[in-house]
Order: sequence, then C-alpha cells, then structure tokens
Amino acid sequence: MPLALKTQDHMNKLRKQIFLGLILAILLSSVGAIPTKAYNINFFANLSKNKMDDVMLALLVNAGKIENEVVKKDVRSQKINKYFEERNMPLEGYGKQFIKIADKYDLDWRLLPAIAVRESSGGKHLLNNNPFGWGSCKIAFKDFNESIEVVGMNLSGNNPNTARYYADNSVKEKLYYYNGTVIPSYPDEVIHIMGMFEDIELS
Repeated sequence: MPLALKTQDHMNKLRKQIFLGLILAILLSSVGAIPTKAYNINFFANLSKNKMDDVMLALLVNAGKIENEVVKKDVRSQKINKYFEERNMPLEGYGKQFIKIADKYDLDWRLLPAIAVRESSGGKHLLNNNPFGWGSCKIAFKDFNESIEVVGMNLSGNNPNTARYYADNSVKEKLYYYNGTVIPSYPDEVIHIMGMFEDIELS
C-alpha cells in the first residue's frame, strides 16, 4: 500500500478512536460520573477494532442502567419526598419527576416543589391537578406529572409565549414574575421554602 494511503488509513482509525473516547466522556458526564484514568485516548488507541466495537456495544447497552442507578441514589428526590411525606402532602412520591424536570430544563431542583407548597400546600388545596396555581388555577392537567413538566418548561424559558418573563432570569426574578407582582413577599416566601427542602435530613 502506498505511504499516503497507509497514512490516511491510520488517520481514519485515530479519528474513530478519538470519537469513541468523546462518546464515552459524554455518556459518563451525562450521568454525573467521573472518568477514571483508564478511560482516556491512550486507552482507546490501543484497542483493536473488535474490542472497540465491544466497548461501544457495552456502553449503549448499559448507559440506561447506569443512569437509572444514579437517579435511584439521587438524594434530591429523597429530600423532596420526605418533605411531602412528613406533612402528608399529595405530592409525596413525585420526587423523581421533580428532579427529572429540573435537570431537563436546568432549574434549581427546589424551585418547583417549593412553589407547589406555597400555592397548594403540596397538592392539598388545588383545582384541575394544578398544584402550582399555574394560569390562576384555570389550566387543567391530566396528572401531577404533566403539571410538573409544563410548569418547569415555562419557568425555564422554553415556552416562547412566556419566555420574556422567565428565560435567563434568576430564581428571584422568575418568582417575581410568577406571582411577585401581586404579592410582593412571594419570592422570599418561596425561597424560604426552598431552603427547607435543602435542609431535610435523610436517615
């Protein structure tokens, strides 16, 4: 094989190895894991094609399992559930949904549950499966999961119709537009509740 073709073939293999390394880094970072020293470019450079294929297959098969294990151990959802449980609030058991949506939309994980406490005592006093008082309680949801998703999407600025109030704003600014224009103390009240979620102690 001419030298130029050998060089090109080598470069293609190297690109593939680097690409695999980047995929691994992305997968690990997506579940909050920290790559060990074994998982670096040198590691991939020494793998055969068959071995690299095996590694890729293992990553794809196990990525979901790894993510589920991380979520299961996430103390944030446990704190949310314990807060609601201790107060006999209907939103008990929705901790994972709150965390899922907070992470999906890059929100403070305490924000949505704290609003739900302030607006409906954690689902005790509500209309239309709407524990957040969203849309003056006139907007109906099929269940709590949908309400958490929709309100989270809006507070993150991902709804073009409400983005001007919430996109790129701080927690306090979001709360001002949420209900602070009507109740001046509202942002501080919700932020106080957020602190209570943070301070929950797990046994």
